[in-house]
Amino acid sequence: MLITPCLLYQGRGTLDRAYKWSKTHTKETILIKFEPVTFRQWRHDLPAGLVVFLVALPLCLGISLASGAPLFAGILAGVIGGIVVGFLSGSQISVSGPAAGLITIVLGAIQGLGFEGFLAALVLAGVLQLVMGYLKAGVIGYYFPSAVIKGMLAGIGLILILKQFPHAMGYDQDVMGEEAFFQFDGETTFSEIWISLTSFAPGALIIALVSLAILIFWERPAMQRRPISRLIPGALVAVVAGILLNQLFGWVWPVVKLENAHLVQISLFDNSGKMNQLLTWPDFGMLLKGPQVYVSAFTIALVASIETLLSLEAVDKLDPHKRTSSTNQELKAQGIANILSGLVGGLPITSVIVRSSANMQAGSRTRFSAIFHGVLLLLAVLTISSVLNLIPLASLAAILLLIGYKLSSIRKVLAVYKLGWEQFLPFVVTILGILFTDLLRGIGMGLVIAFFFILKGNFHNAYFFRKETRGKGEQIVLELAQEVSFLNKASLQHTLSELPEGSRVVIDCSKTLVMDLDVREIIHDFKETARLKNIDLQIIGQDEQPSWVPAPVH
Repeated sequence: MLITPCLLYQGRGTLDRAYKWSKTHTKETILIKFEPVTFRQWRHDLPAGLVVFLVALPLCLGISLASGAPLFAGILAGVIGGIVVGFLSGSQISVSGPAAGLITIVLGAIQGLGFEGFLAALVLAGVLQLVMGYLKAGVIGYYFPSAVIKGMLAGIGLILILKQFPHAMGYDQDVMGEEAFFQFDGETTFSEIWISLTSFAPGALIIALVSLAILIFWERPAMQRRPISRLIPGALVAVVAGILLNQLFGWVWPVVKLENAHLVQISLFDNSGKMNQLLTWPDFGMLLKGPQVYVSAFTIALVASIETLLSLEAVDKLDPHKRTSSTNQELKAQGIANILSGLVGGLPITSVIVRSSANMQAGSRTRFSAIFHGVLLLLAVLTISSVLNLIPLASLAAILLLIGYKLSSIRKVLAVYKLGWEQFLPFVVTILGILFTDLLRGIGMGLVIAFFFILKGNFHNAYFFRKETRGKGEQIVLELAQEVSFLNKASLQHTLSELPEGSRVVIDCSKTLVMDLDVREIIHDFKETARLKNIDLQIIGQDEQPSWVPAPVH
């Protein structure tokens, strides 16, 4: 088999993954497209990368704080997730970084192993992901039902709205980026909202409303036709307006000015010369001290891989250019990134749906936006952290509120409802599960409901049942499907047991390619049942030759 590399461009300079098979004489040629990072779409990618940077910065810090890790660990994970995964990933709009779904696992690993021991486990987890990529384990990502993926997107949207509402009100006691229903501060998603309504900061509310108005205005068709809207993202305008408005409060209305608790805080990174002192190296000696480091590594690798595959599947559905990402390539990219993150003192990295959604909503076209956001994270925290510390969390909350609305709009919910209950019920259960537990548990609940409908469909679709009139009178025909598994066993057994005595029955297996042993045994046992019930039985296609079992003559 000859493998020929090629480059394939489609549309307005966008890249589209394709595996094209063609036959040349007696050999098969596989055309595999390599996707280098391109700068051709920089007018779209630079503003999108800036928006993702503004969204990712507080999330990186919040996840670090909640995980019990140094603040710089989250920044390192964001930088490596943006730059390294950006270069190696096959996805054009997915963005990687530290994920809220791993907070509990990371916190437990750090408490049990120490931070240096946890880093050793993270390096090992990266190696496991790399091996999974080469073993083509990414194919698992293709088996998540569409209804569950849509439910995940809508659930994340609602989580963003509910979790960012307190920050927009100026109540910033919970961690920015916390997604679970039961929070680390002892509150829940809803109790936090109630407290924020009674303890809000007027300055934060004003800034959030102004920022939200700017974002909505920036997306109006009349504004979108102006060149400035394509060069300067609305999120940047909203953030700058929030900074200026807060400074204005200090001059004319000091009582409502937002102080440090309501602003981005990255005061640790004022001097880039301290970079080496901010890095932490793993303690590989922990690999010899017991099984806990291996359990932690396996858990991190498994959960991070599942979250990445789910996010990747969701991002492909969001992509307006309908490009398909290689799941195996993504696992390799994530594995390399986690190895590097563990070696220098970072947090686990996954593809993150919040940042990826922000990237897509901001108009990203290629992976350059993810890389650019990683570069901005690195440069900003090392050079202009004093400026970043002026950004109100209320402005960033407004950005995430709008993203959440776009992901969970009523129009999208109604579109799934019109598909029927088999799609809508897993969709709703996934949303409710994410709202009242966390991301992975919610997805698990949705999968259970989706698989129930799959089993129900298999129960009824194992065969076609019809009655025909032939020379000797009426006969019953059971035409088996192409694949009949043990899942169809109960349905087939029930139908055969209900066949009336003295009837003429044909079991047609001629189109069946795969038949489970359990099903074969049921058909074999029915031969004896047919004799006892005076049934004329004909079996076609099984064991290559028709099998006749005539009814006994009395």
